[in-house]
Amino acid sequence: MSRAYDVLILGGGLAGLSCGLKLSGYGRNIAVIEKEKDVGGLARTIEEGEFRFDLGGHRFFTKNIEIQNFLEEILGDQFIEVGRSSKIFMMGKCFDYPLRATNAFLGMGPEKSFKIILDYAVENIKKRLSKTDIVSLEDWVVQNFGRSLFEIYFKDYSEKVWGIDCSDISKDWVSQRINGLSLGKAMKKAFLGNNKNDCATLIKNFRYPREGIGVLSREMKRKIEEKGRVFTELKAERISIRNNRVVEVKARNCKSDLYFEAENFISSLPVNLLVNIIKPRAPSEVLRAADKLKFRDTIIVTVFINKHKATEESWIYFPEKDIPFGRLHEPKNWSSVMAPKGKTSLVVEYFSSRGEKLWQNDDEKLIKMTAEKLVELGYFEKHELLGGKVIRVRDAYPLFKVGYKEELDIVQNYLENIENLITIGRSGRFEYYNMDHALESGIKAAEIVLGKNYNLNKVLDNNYLEEMT
Repeated sequence: MSRAYDVLILGGGLAGLSCGLKLSGYGRNIAVIEKEKDVGGLARTIEEGEFRFDLGGHRFFTKNIEIQNFLEEILGDQFIEVGRSSKIFMMGKCFDYPLRATNAFLGMGPEKSFKIILDYAVENIKKRLSKTDIVSLEDWVVQNFGRSLFEIYFKDYSEKVWGIDCSDISKDWVSQRINGLSLGKAMKKAFLGNNKNDCATLIKNFRYPREGIGVLSREMKRKIEEKGRVFTELKAERISIRNNRVVEVKARNCKSDLYFEAENFISSLPVNLLVNIIKPRAPSEVLRAADKLKFRDTIIVTVFINKHKATEESWIYFPEKDIPFGRLHEPKNWSSVMAPKGKTSLVVEYFSSRGEKLWQNDDEKLIKMTAEKLVELGYFEKHELLGGKVIRVRDAYPLFKVGYKEELDIVQNYLENIENLITIGRSGRFEYYNMDHALESGIKAAEIVLGKNYNLNKVLDNNYLEEMT
């Protein structure tokens, strides 16, 4: 027997929860199903003994007044203001991120600094004299920063994150993440102190829930459950279509199969997975396109340390290949309640894909190799290590390979013909959303269900971008 709702939402991340909360506020009978034990997706806070940590640092900043008001209503005085400080560790030194010319020149030395400026000037002249086709990340960075800076920083870091050559990564990813930053702007800011029209990525402070980003998801879940249902540890396995409409969803937990009917269905599932569980099967062209849309997985290794503090930064990036991880943050620098008094933790992000050697390492080995590298880098002493925790996150980031848009268009055209199905969120839209974008996509999808007209392709606002991943 099927359970009947007005709206069924597949996926309990920020997009799915914001959609559910908006709809339940308008009296709709809704249910959310989430395959994990906890809601929130990447925006979860893990509690391990006396420690709390997020799955990678998730700061919050938005220019969208609607989203600001939405968050105030949910969290209110639970927000604190945190100063932002990011560094890049390379060549054995820490550099400011975004780049500050004086810091970079002192760290790199005059010869390398001059080469960076010369390459930048050459590319700037080329850009003015002739139009060049920009297809890949490599093309975009070289044109906007110069070949030297691409080789020094962007190449190794980007290939570490995505696992493929920079010439195969679409320009869409890098232009979304660092649009508005250039070597010229960095030098102008450093030498002339010109702060007008700073790109929004350069914000000096951000808001953060005192007990971790997971508070947001938990509060949304609690509010939804006042009127609706949130099912966890329940995985969607089949979506049945009839006459271009979803008529039923089959889901499974550890005990049994559950069946759901609804007037409208919202999905934040990875779009390639979504297409593959639709029955009758999608056309072969659509299935082939969906299979070409890939996601990058991540491994979060958190080490707990018997030390008051290990860093002063919000994030530290590690582009060089001899350091296996890409980024770390110290939760205590975001909120003092994230670690007990006199102790701290470091959250380290590895970028991997299922099947790769790194992914296949067991937790004990990952903790050991992470701790050894952090000790080598001087963040703490070996005897200060208290333990660690490993969290593996599948389908964390959409992989923008060159040519992905053609495949995505095929998939989206097929899905848009299913009358009562809407896709939302980073995974569902295959877009590099920040948290505010994810929330907005859920809220706008709810408004569509409620009868408003809105194009979800308009959610992505390039004026505000998060850190490099």
